[in-house]
Amino acid sequence: MNKYISSMLFVIGLSAHMLAQQSAIYTNDLVLYNQALELYNNKQFLAAQNLFDKVKNTSHDENIDADCTYYIANCAVWLNQKGADQLLENFVREYPTSIKRNAAYLDAATYYFDNGKYAYARKWYDKVDESNLGRKEKEKYNFNNGYAYFKIQRFNEAKKFLNRVEDSPEYSAKAKYYLGFIAYEGDNYKEADKLFDEVKDLDQYNKNLSYFQSDMNFKSGNFQEAINEGLVQLPKSKPSERSELNKIIGESYFNLGQYDKAAPYLKEYKGRKGKWNNTDYYLLGYAYYKQGEYQNAISEFNKIVDGRNATAQNAYYHLAESYLKTDQKQQALHAFKNASEMDFEDKIKEDATYNYAKLSYEIGNSFESAPKVLLSYLDTYPNTEFEDEIKELLISSYITSKNYKEAMDLLEGSRNFADKEVYQKVAFYRGIELYNDANYQEAIRYFDKSLKESVNPEFTARTIYWKAESDYLLNNFDEALIGFKEFQGSQGASSTKEFKHIDYNIGYAYFKLKQYPQAATFFDTFSKKSEIDNTRTADTYLRLGDSHFISRKYWPAMEAYNEAIKKDGPDADYAHYQKAISYGFVNKPNKKIKDLEMFLKTYPRSTYRDDAMFALGDVYISEDKIQKGIDAYDRLIRDIPRSSYVSKALLKQGLVYYNGNKGERALSKFKKVVAEYPGTEEAIQAVNTARLIYVDLGRTNEYATWVRGLSFVDVSDADLDNTSYEAAEKQFIENNDNAAISGFEKYLSEFPNGLHALKSHFHLAQLYFKKGDKQTTIPHYEYVLQKERTEFTEQALARLSQVYLEDRLYEKAIPILERLESDADYPQNIIFAQSNLMKSYYQLVNYQKTLEYADKVLANSKIQKEVKSDAKIFTARAALQTADMTRAKKAYAEVQKIATGELAAEALYYDAYFKNLEEDYKASNETIQRLSKDFSGYRLYGSKGLVLMSKNFYGLDDAYQATYILESVIKNFTDYPDVIDEARVELRKIKAEEAKTNSSIQTEQ
Repeated sequence: MNKYISSMLFVIGLSAHMLAQQSAIYTNDLVLYNQALELYNNKQFLAAQNLFDKVKNTSHDENIDADCTYYIANCAVWLNQKGADQLLENFVREYPTSIKRNAAYLDAATYYFDNGKYAYARKWYDKVDESNLGRKEKEKYNFNNGYAYFKIQRFNEAKKFLNRVEDSPEYSAKAKYYLGFIAYEGDNYKEADKLFDEVKDLDQYNKNLSYFQSDMNFKSGNFQEAINEGLVQLPKSKPSERSELNKIIGESYFNLGQYDKAAPYLKEYKGRKGKWNNTDYYLLGYAYYKQGEYQNAISEFNKIVDGRNATAQNAYYHLAESYLKTDQKQQALHAFKNASEMDFEDKIKEDATYNYAKLSYEIGNSFESAPKVLLSYLDTYPNTEFEDEIKELLISSYITSKNYKEAMDLLEGSRNFADKEVYQKVAFYRGIELYNDANYQEAIRYFDKSLKESVNPEFTARTIYWKAESDYLLNNFDEALIGFKEFQGSQGASSTKEFKHIDYNIGYAYFKLKQYPQAATFFDTFSKKSEIDNTRTADTYLRLGDSHFISRKYWPAMEAYNEAIKKDGPDADYAHYQKAISYGFVNKPNKKIKDLEMFLKTYPRSTYRDDAMFALGDVYISEDKIQKGIDAYDRLIRDIPRSSYVSKALLKQGLVYYNGNKGERALSKFKKVVAEYPGTEEAIQAVNTARLIYVDLGRTNEYATWVRGLSFVDVSDADLDNTSYEAAEKQFIENNDNAAISGFEKYLSEFPNGLHALKSHFHLAQLYFKKGDKQTTIPHYEYVLQKERTEFTEQALARLSQVYLEDRLYEKAIPILERLESDADYPQNIIFAQSNLMKSYYQLVNYQKTLEYADKVLANSKIQKEVKSDAKIFTARAALQTADMTRAKKAYAEVQKIATGELAAEALYYDAYFKNLEEDYKASNETIQRLSKDFSGYRLYGSKGLVLMSKNFYGLDDAYQATYILESVIKNFTDYPDVIDEARVELRKIKAEEAKTNSSIQTEQ
């Protein structure tokens, strides 16, 4: 018992000692905890957090641990520390029964609410247990929760909480204000007005209510009340509200039709986030429009880009009207077109279509031809009051549009129009168009169509004339002569511009038919007309001289040639040469010699120099002035070594020596002819004459040895050779082409190196060319060209180059053309060579050579208008490719003066292009308008011109025109992908820039 008591006393004593220790520790923790709590209540959150953390680490009391964890997390919230929300979550999870759990949620929500982080606040309010809150806490909870929902624009949830405190003494006014705003945003203006009215006497809210009430009146259609409220509020409004109030006042005046008052307020609107939208621009634009301030209206309307609604359609229509009022018809055309393509308001669509059709007729249209637009209007609105007016324009448009191909298609397929006279004229002009494109056969087809509707006598006469011209250029000279004579005698012919040249044309037709006396009669008649131009007069005297010359009337021929020389035209050298030759036929050799010598001094660069030198040699020999004759031949051989007369001159020298009994010197000349011109007629004659010399000298063995070494002479087969060739040649002379081909082919198979191989190859090539079998001609022409210069060389060069050019084998064509250029006797072949070298080098991207040959062509005074036009266009194109803009601009300006058709369209486009580069946007657009009016049929340049026009308009600050044109190009010109790509790039660029100030514009991502 005593022992037990002693033991118990020991235990009690030990426990008391331990309890005393624990009590000391607890007391110490409590002191620190209270210090931390005091710091927390004094909002010294970082110090408090550190001390709570220290207490928690030393405490062994679960309640103190829980409280410390709560305050540590709360301090993290107030200090905005990373992971604060996680600390609160950890507290709730570790101490689920803590009485501070609800307070933790509420405190976190309140902190985020007070700091304006309403989405965060909402997260914590959702965790609060509302049932554990006191009355005041519950009111604050409901208002804050409602306000947080309000601020994140979840108005339905906001109303639920704000309605709970609508009668609260503390929160009632606030709740009603925000409930009123929710009703305002929901367009429940009656409820909003009631709630706002209940708090209007409170200064802290009244300052905003005028704005809301003004806006509500506006939205309710009470525009005068909206103006009154807005004008009261405007002077004391905040900057953020001032813009909106200006918009409300301006739109209210607008809706009351007081546009002069509306404009200043509408202009002061700053837009949402600094951007206007299409409707904003429309309102201000229309206000200006109604006041007659059309340029200001345009400045606003043309900012409406990407419009796709009734407002946009209305804006584009009034934009077009404003353009018309300021005489900007091209811009009006585009705006009317845009409005006509929208289906929101039928009356605007119809009126816009009518105006679009009229303007298309008046100024032209690059998108579609004026006749097509006018017909489309009649098809769409068959009962229009403007039917007679549009039909009248339609009649005229077929002519003025100059897009005759499409006009013919429309005329032949139109349900609305069948005027025979218009058909006659359009078919005629389409024929002329084809004639200018050198498509003579197709031109005749349209001339025949025109003649079937012979309503207008003048056009009937002109059609007969141009059909005859087409026949003439197709070498149908009989038909041409009939046509020219029919024209001359037709009713209405005398009043046409073609009539004054008809004798000239008839003269040429007779000339081509080799009816020279008749030709001379008409050329003589024409030469006596005073109104003809100098160039044609000079040519007339030439042909008159030729007609007399061929008819052996040499004195009249010389008189005509003298007149041609006086005119000093491009062929004066030819006239001089022919006059000199004529003296030989009237037995005036000394005059012939004198004129030939004068010719060589006067025309040192003439293509007839070799003719003159050879003729001079001949006349000296005939006058027994042997040495002078030999010298004249030597001069030809020395100065013009590639002339076709060289072989003839050498042969003549040989014959002169032979006739003068100078056998060895004769043989030397004959052998040179044979060696340098094998297979030619001169070579064959040289062999035959040499044979006589060898026989006279008794050196027949030497002759035989020499002849055996000649590939083109086979003595033993000479008779067979000649017989076989003559059989083929007979068929050739009689125009039996197929038999001639068979004969020449047979001859060459039997005598591949025969006496007549050269001529056979040439004739075969010509026959195959005539049949259109161009590829088969190539080896035959090449055989001719492998030989030295002959009478066939020049024509073979011209024809073979033509074959290669037609197949676009420019690498093969160029060396042939270069040889033709250097070897040709005929001026037209030199021009042909140079002009096609120019084109070939361009196709091979050798622009320097292109320019070099273009300069050569232009330096020739004898070139035709078409060739000159080609040379200038290739100069311009090559200069453009080499970035020589100055030269390109100058060349295109020259092209404009002489070009027709597509070349004229190209020249006009580049005229506009250079003006754009110089930032002369208005002048550039004026040129493009000419392009669309006069050359709408050339769609490539029409589309390129439109893209250029869009750049001009953007340079002129007209974003609407720029974007609309580009969108229309993309829609209407899909057959030109390169143009479409450029248009898309420009459109993206412009829209990206405009989207910076216009919120209605959708940009590509």
